[in-house]
Amino acid sequence: MKLVSIITPSFNQVAYLEQTIHSVLEQDYPCIEYIVIDGASTDGSVGIIKKYEGKLAYWVSERDSGQADAINKGFVRAAGDIIAWLNSDDYYLPGAVSAAVKVFEENLDVALVYGDMLAVDERGKTFNTLKYGQLSLEDLLCFQIIGQPAVFMRRAALDDLRLEPSFHLLLDHHLWIQIAQHGRILHVPQTWAAARYHAEAKNRAKAAEFGREAFRILNWATQDKNLAPVLARVNRRARASAQRVDARYLLDGGQPAAALSAWMQALFIHPPTALTRLNILVSGILNLLGLGKLREAVLRQREVRYKK
Repeated sequence: MKLVSIITPSFNQVAYLEQTIHSVLEQDYPCIEYIVIDGASTDGSVGIIKKYEGKLAYWVSERDSGQADAINKGFVRAAGDIIAWLNSDDYYLPGAVSAAVKVFEENLDVALVYGDMLAVDERGKTFNTLKYGQLSLEDLLCFQIIGQPAVFMRRAALDDLRLEPSFHLLLDHHLWIQIAQHGRILHVPQTWAAARYHAEAKNRAKAAEFGREAFRILNWATQDKNLAPVLARVNRRARASAQRVDARYLLDGGQPAAALSAWMQALFIHPPTALTRLNILVSGILNLLGLGKLREAVLRQREVRYKK
């Protein structure tokens, strides 16, 4: 039976950490090595971790240089044939690990598998299901994003790869691109995890920084001798996609004028890419006109319809 190593990086997430831990420990797969790397939390998280330390393969609470550093520490400790990480505000759904292992066993050439995931709020209420498709290396270079909590990797695919510590937001996407260079990635149409969206989450608290990291990834790929030819085939789409990512997160970060500027640049570079997210244009205009509450009401109505 294959050993699965799960790593949870954590820092001051006491409100959600216990649910994360439970979601791993209550999986029906019997061969899990669970590692928790805490960044010297001061909010009571360490007490939660100690409560379950008898069921953990390893845990530590010490200062680090960020999420990538914490996860990399876990990678060094991990002994599993299959590796994943689960952030301390997200959680697995029942049966996720055994389902992922089954996919690896049936597809020996696959380096990374990913499922679909739920989007939940700070109370754990589901407001959306994020369904993905089968992505290629070209798609990843065009910033087709995979939901990180629903990703599992074959240890051999990681090889000497580590998360780049200077990335804080698209660190996972940067890693997926590197894995997809050398092995097959596979989507499984099953819902495996839940990602929590709350005010302190990076996808909201640092929304305006996502674009900068997207542009950094493009620059890195341009200079990589193996990736550069792949990127050249989708150059306009990739550059427009980076602008679209910037626009989306600038909007989330409360900068509608900057978001509109980025969206218009995407439109100029590659119109089809921009037009797939026409909602960014509409939302940006509504916010500039002081009608942001109308957008919020539409989103709330969508959530109500989803929960029925």
